[in-house]
Amino acid sequence: MNNSAAITVAAADTAAGAAVKRQKKLHQHHQYESLIPGLPDDIAQICLSHVQPSTLYSVCQSWRRLVYSPSFPPFLSIYSLLKPSKSEENSVQFANFDPISAKWNLLPPPPLNPPLRLLLRHRSFISRHLPIQSVSVSGNFILLAATTDPLLPALSRPLVFNPLTCKWTSGPRFETPRRWCVAGASQGVVYVASGIGSSYNPEVARSVEKWDLKSNCTKYSCNHHDKNKVWKWEKMSGLKDGKFSREAIEAVGWRGKLCMVNVKGDAAKEGIIYDVGSDTWQEMPEGMLVGWRGPVAAMEEEVIYTVDESKGALRKYDPGSDSWIMILENEMLKGAQHMAAAGGRVCVVCGGGDGIAVVDVTAEPPSLVVVETPVGFQVLDVHILPRMNQLDSESKDEC
Repeated sequence: MNNSAAITVAAADTAAGAAVKRQKKLHQHHQYESLIPGLPDDIAQICLSHVQPSTLYSVCQSWRRLVYSPSFPPFLSIYSLLKPSKSEENSVQFANFDPISAKWNLLPPPPLNPPLRLLLRHRSFISRHLPIQSVSVSGNFILLAATTDPLLPALSRPLVFNPLTCKWTSGPRFETPRRWCVAGASQGVVYVASGIGSSYNPEVARSVEKWDLKSNCTKYSCNHHDKNKVWKWEKMSGLKDGKFSREAIEAVGWRGKLCMVNVKGDAAKEGIIYDVGSDTWQEMPEGMLVGWRGPVAAMEEEVIYTVDESKGALRKYDPGSDSWIMILENEMLKGAQHMAAAGGRVCVVCGGGDGIAVVDVTAEPPSLVVVETPVGFQVLDVHILPRMNQLDSESKDEC
C-alpha cells in the first residue's frame, strides 16, 4: 500500500470513529433526556400520568417510552387468538392489539416442551371449529381448555400470561382436564365445570372446580413460587345434570354470581346462576334468559351486556325490571361470536372473525369503531387487559 492510500484509509478510519462518537453522544443524550426540562423525572411522571397515553405517544420519543415503561399506569388493550383465514391447519397465534400505536403484536409462545398443539379442525366436526377456552382474571390472560389429538384435553394445567412481565407461567394441575366445558371467573377466582375429559363421564359433566388466584396474585402480577401459598383447584357444589357439557360455555361473572346458558345463539336454552359466596345454584330469571341471544360480557362484573347476534343489537341487563335495554343496533354486530367489556368499552368479535367492533358505551350516543384484524387472519376470541410492558415498542413481533 502506498503512502497516499494509507493516508486515505487512515483519514476514513478517523472520520468513521468521529461519527461513531457523535452517534454515541446523541444516543446518550437521547437516553437521558429529561421528561420535562427543569423537573425531576419522578415529579414529571406524576404530572404526565394524568395525560392520555395517546397524547403522550404522539409528542416525543421520551414520552412514548414512558407510556410503555413499568412505572407508568398501564392502559387497556385487546388480546385475541388469531387463526389463518384461508388455511385448514391447526395453527393459532396469541396476539395483542395496542390501541395507542394501532398495531397488532404477537405474544411470546408458551414455553412448553413439547410445544402446545391446539386442535381447531377435525374430520369429525367438518362445519365448526373446536373451541379454545380462556378467561381474563386479575390482569392476566388464562388459557383453560382446548382439544388436541386424538380428541383429548390439550391442557393438564392452565397457562397464565402476564402482560406486564410478558411471561407465561403454569397454574395448578387440574383434578380433571376438560374440553367443551364451562369456563368463567368472578372476583379473582377461576371456575371450570362440566364438559368432557378423554371421554364423556357423568360425574365430570356435573362437577365444578375453582382456583383462587387472589391467594397468590397482586392486581397485575402472579407469583406461583411462594412456598407458603399453594395454588390448587377446589371442588364445589356440582350441577344437577350434564346438560352443560354440549358446548364450550362462557360463565359470566356478575355481582358475585356466575351466569350461564347451555346453548349458544337464538336456540331454546336453559339458564342457571351460581352464587360464588354461598356455593349454591339457582334458576336464571326469565327476562335475563329470554334476552340472552348471543355472546355476553360484564363490565367490571357490575353491568352485563349482550349482543343479539341475529339482529346486531347491543343491550344491557336491568335487574330491576328483569329486561334488556337497547344501546345500539349495527350491521357490524350481526353474527357476533365473542365479546369482552372493560374500561367503558365493549369489544365484539364480528361475524366470521373479520374484525373487532369496539363500542364506547360511555359516549352519548354510544359510538362504534372497528379494529381490523391482521391481513390473512381471523379472530377466535377477545379479552381486554393491561397493555404489554415493552420499553422498545419496535422490538415487538408484529402481525
